[in-house]
Amino acid sequence: MGLQAKSMHGVWVSRWTFILAATGSAVGLGNMWKFPYVAGSFGGGAFVFVYLLCVFLIGVPVMMAEVLIGRSGRQSPINAMRHAVTVSGAAQHWRCVGWLGVTAGLIILSFYAVIAGWALDYVVQMARGNLIGADGEVAAGLFAELTNNPLRLIVWQTAFLALCMVVVVRGVRKGVGTAVEILMPLLFVMLLGMLVFAVFKGDFSAAWQFLFRFDASSLTWRAILEAMGLAFFTLSIGMGAIMAYGAYMPANASIGQTVLVVALFDSLVAIISGLIIFSIVFATPGIEPSAGPGLMFISLPVAFGNMPGGLLVGAVFFILVVIAAWSSAISLLEPAVAWLMEAQNYSRLKANVVLVAAVWVLGLGTVLSFNVGRDATIAGFTFFDALDFLTANIILPLGGLAISLFTGFAMRKAIIEEQIPELKGAWMTAWRAVLCYVAPFAITCIFVMGIYDKFFL
Repeated sequence: MGLQAKSMHGVWVSRWTFILAATGSAVGLGNMWKFPYVAGSFGGGAFVFVYLLCVFLIGVPVMMAEVLIGRSGRQSPINAMRHAVTVSGAAQHWRCVGWLGVTAGLIILSFYAVIAGWALDYVVQMARGNLIGADGEVAAGLFAELTNNPLRLIVWQTAFLALCMVVVVRGVRKGVGTAVEILMPLLFVMLLGMLVFAVFKGDFSAAWQFLFRFDASSLTWRAILEAMGLAFFTLSIGMGAIMAYGAYMPANASIGQTVLVVALFDSLVAIISGLIIFSIVFATPGIEPSAGPGLMFISLPVAFGNMPGGLLVGAVFFILVVIAAWSSAISLLEPAVAWLMEAQNYSRLKANVVLVAAVWVLGLGTVLSFNVGRDATIAGFTFFDALDFLTANIILPLGGLAISLFTGFAMRKAIIEEQIPELKGAWMTAWRAVLCYVAPFAITCIFVMGIYDKFFL
């Protein structure tokens, strides 16, 4: 059997398309929602430094491994792992890595679509002027009004999933490839426009100092572990998306250089988002950078509603959030679509309909978790909490850990040399050391921390 499998799905038009697609997968709510509020909660600069260190010293090597497996297999993550296991002569239990990624992607998409629907709703709220002069109580009331209305949430959830399906059903080149070639440049242009606004209308100097002033006293072990976890989350490691996109990567593209560019773009989006958000936060009295998850949907709307031209800027901001979520969501759907086409000989349309319907039904549990089902808990978990905990704290860490260990210890060396010929000598030694020892240790810490926080604190 050859070391390189053949693809039935096609290949990206260029290395640049892969960069845009992988950046689109990585850039999402994690960058524009989670990064700012977690950085705010852990004191800013020191946290950002550790986060970037984790992205480039740990996240990039693991991401390279995931792309490597995908390009070698040229199929869905499930079959790409099967191919890698077979040609490496490795134990068959390694094949579960592909299943973990695809399963995690679909579960995440089920609640991701609901939260992305909030951003869609806020675009309309801003356009209608509902937040003009709003204070914290009014903004909190509008958010509660949204989440307490199941039908409204279902409408936005359905609209967002329809947007995803419209892209993925058109295939790798005409659908996903074309979409990211439009969406990602548009996102960067809009993001830079928002940054210019933040420089002139917000308190940019305070935001800059907050994000880049290094205060060692705020660098606790908790902050370090949070930074490691966020680095893996924002790079989409272990979700199957990067492995699937790697399967469509041109054979002559350098995996190492390409992944570095993706990590750089992903980090830039997170930092620019933080500068934009904190410039607005610091320019608005009564709003704290440590406001937590409500920073985007309660605190920021107050800021937008009380500044000149703020509602237009707010609408643009939430359109940005929707674009980021959309580019990530299509990468969560594509791996499972590819597998159904390979394993069941489904057409791309049929695979999309089946999967989107299943994800939509599963997402109803998340919708109800915020209203009529909020009191229906098991071990303290609502339905949404359970899915979020299962994916973020169990499946994704296990997937990242397995990818690291498989590539570091079990994958045939010839496959690595074929896919990453530029990685030689000391660079190869360092890369494999990260995969064999550093990344597994870091991921295990994240895994243990997640379990401990939930059940023992």
